[in-house]
Amino acid sequence: MTILNGLALTRIPPEGEALRAEVRAFLQEAVKDIPAHIRAKSWSGYDPAFSRKLGEKGWLGMTFPKAYGGHEQGAFARYVVVEELLNFGAPVGSHWIAERQSAPLILKYGTEAQKQRYVPPVARGESFFCIGMSEPNAGSDLASVRTRAVPNDGGWLLNGQKIWTTNAEHCQYMIALVRTSGEPADRQKGLSQLIVDLSLPGVTVRPIEDMSGDRHFCEVFFDNVQLAPDALVGAEGQGWEQVTAELAYERSGPERLFSSVVLLDQWLAFVRSEAAPRADSIKLAGQILTRLAPLRALSVAVQEKLVQGQSPIVEAALVKDQGTVLEQFIPAAIADDLMAREGEGEAVPHALLLTLNYLTLVSPCYTLRGGTRSILRGMIARGLGLR
Repeated sequence: MTILNGLALTRIPPEGEALRAEVRAFLQEAVKDIPAHIRAKSWSGYDPAFSRKLGEKGWLGMTFPKAYGGHEQGAFARYVVVEELLNFGAPVGSHWIAERQSAPLILKYGTEAQKQRYVPPVARGESFFCIGMSEPNAGSDLASVRTRAVPNDGGWLLNGQKIWTTNAEHCQYMIALVRTSGEPADRQKGLSQLIVDLSLPGVTVRPIEDMSGDRHFCEVFFDNVQLAPDALVGAEGQGWEQVTAELAYERSGPERLFSSVVLLDQWLAFVRSEAAPRADSIKLAGQILTRLAPLRALSVAVQEKLVQGQSPIVEAALVKDQGTVLEQFIPAAIADDLMAREGEGEAVPHALLLTLNYLTLVSPCYTLRGGTRSILRGMIARGLGLR
């Protein structure tokens, strides 16, 4: 074990790795008929039936307490399952946010009634959450949110707007960061998190279609939405502390490394099939893999910190920032590699080109989701004492 600036780089323990073969065997059968350019969507791919299958297998809510429908397995067992799901390009978008961070947030900060109500359906793959953080004109500056919940006789009256809300169109619930006291100028003070039933009167969800034709990003409007008193998660005014802890889960997992892995696998298979692979292609493969390996090791190390109950905000931001750089590099570099073959008579598989086309269109958004690059690098610089 090596220590770099206080961060332990560790291996996934044997009890976690023991699951890998079973998960791979299941996925080889489950996704065999899904075209690669569809598998490339993976954690934005909506397939509630697949999520329910994972729930039946016990591969959702793996770390949750049994009292709330979970399986009380180690966090590294879950890490292995997630890594394989992404590696195969499985359509996990339905349950993704609910299982990754919404249910753990409720388990950590919620009331007993909230835990009993919301967590077991997540573990079954039946209940889906989205995240209400970003707002228009706020970017990644979460502390400037203007969406407001005012206490009244019925509980909370919610007004405002959220944007870039992944999968909101298909979710039953949102956990929203809102202002419950003070003004936007108060920054982190006065922020709270509320569970919003998206079927309530006054909620409007509008999908935003991107260049690739996907509609997983949404804008959500709240017009005098009446929430019950028990909508509040944690203590009023504690939202900033809660949301920053939540972002460590969002920013550090394999999903910050593997968004382009289906394309990488296709391209590597193509290069291996050539009678005489181009020297530049072999060099590029080495460059990608030598960048991926240490990032994956860092992601595993952050997982270890989370297991220990720490909140590795800076380390998680580093995984997300550098993972995004690599995820965007892969389609651009592969496009250059394939363009260099023009006139050489080598037929590039159509399926590979379809996947490359999709990722070329969608990869610019990787910089936005989970926090923009400029915000993350500012956090990293402060954490390292550079500003």
